[in-house]
Amino acid sequence: MFWKIRLRAPSGVVPDPLKPQTKLARAERAMLLILSGIQFCHVLDFMIMMPLGPFLISALGISTQEFAFLVASYSFSAATAGLLMAPVVDRFERKRFLLGVFLAFTIATLMCALAPTYALLLVARGLAGIFGGMMGAMVHTVVADAIPFERRAKATGYVATAFSVSSIAGVPLSLLLADALGWQAPFFLIALLSGGLVWFGHKALPEFRSHLHTRQEGKAIRQMLRVAIEPNHLKAMLLTALVIFGGFTVIPYITLYAVANVGIAADEIPMIYFLGGAATLITARLIGALADKLGKVLMFRVVAIGACLPVLLVTNVGALSLFVYLGITTLFFVFVSGRMVPLLAIVGAAVKPQERGTFLSLNATVQSMAMGLASMVGGLFITQAPDGLISGYGWVGLIAASFNVLAALWVGRVKIRD
Repeated sequence: MFWKIRLRAPSGVVPDPLKPQTKLARAERAMLLILSGIQFCHVLDFMIMMPLGPFLISALGISTQEFAFLVASYSFSAATAGLLMAPVVDRFERKRFLLGVFLAFTIATLMCALAPTYALLLVARGLAGIFGGMMGAMVHTVVADAIPFERRAKATGYVATAFSVSSIAGVPLSLLLADALGWQAPFFLIALLSGGLVWFGHKALPEFRSHLHTRQEGKAIRQMLRVAIEPNHLKAMLLTALVIFGGFTVIPYITLYAVANVGIAADEIPMIYFLGGAATLITARLIGALADKLGKVLMFRVVAIGACLPVLLVTNVGALSLFVYLGITTLFFVFVSGRMVPLLAIVGAAVKPQERGTFLSLNATVQSMAMGLASMVGGLFITQAPDGLISGYGWVGLIAASFNVLAALWVGRVKIRD
């Protein structure tokens, strides 16, 4: 029998949800576990497309450009979703909205598995992107609503481990299933996991209504515009864009550069993501705990500046042994993904609770658009010679490092309102 999680703290007590010494702590841990599972399904659905490229190109008889549209359709749909959701999200109870969107995502993912043609798969990926984009924003909205600010970075780090688990277990298992059963198998797996989590979340998650009692009335579009143009919100969204440009100009081209210039064999590439994911599984929670203890802004600056070295190394090294290169790429993943832990806590606290869902939906749109633009900027500088070597990646590294420095300077301008 499942129980309803109740998040009511004793008067004057603010326990740590990641230490199981209180009933409230156990309830919050269970809630974070469910949210982490939802985030895992969302992240895996996004991540799996790139390594599935060879399977899809062969099975569907499509070109590399057509495959690129499959990948891009998810990101641009996710960006659109933020705009669609922003005017209405704060008008609904959080649990029902999240699980409703998650159910729609589950159906869209199942449609991907059942799509018989490229055109239908393209449509299904677009739908999955719409609902996946909504889910990402809603998960962080619920964390921001449920967890006090002084413990929020640690809780965010807990949920952020979904990325690490996807890299360590989700992607390798999905590729094994695709190799044995066909490219559809990973989507069936994600749909199955998602369906189970929808049911468990319905049984166990509490309702979140506090934002409804303080929500300001007004027409939805007008309210969205008011949230969008508020100066502190604009500063927080710009911070998000700077952080994305500080990583996603580099990330799409790591595999290409590693094979062409570093001399890493294609069958060794999964080790990069496995070790990077394993490391971030540990460090995401550590960074979150340190951010709560030392301060979110300070910790963000430390990690953002620290990311500059591995960014420059990854984009400039020549031929290396696998062991040395794995050390560099692992540091890259630790610092680049580690910036997101204090960032999400800071951005979530830059807005009033009654406007948080609207704002984080808009911020998700900014994030998705920045990812697309950053990858395009990186591609403008990168060229491949007839002998296969990549040039221009070093300039991309300098651009990314510069954006990390700018983000470290800009973060102090974002006012914490929580």
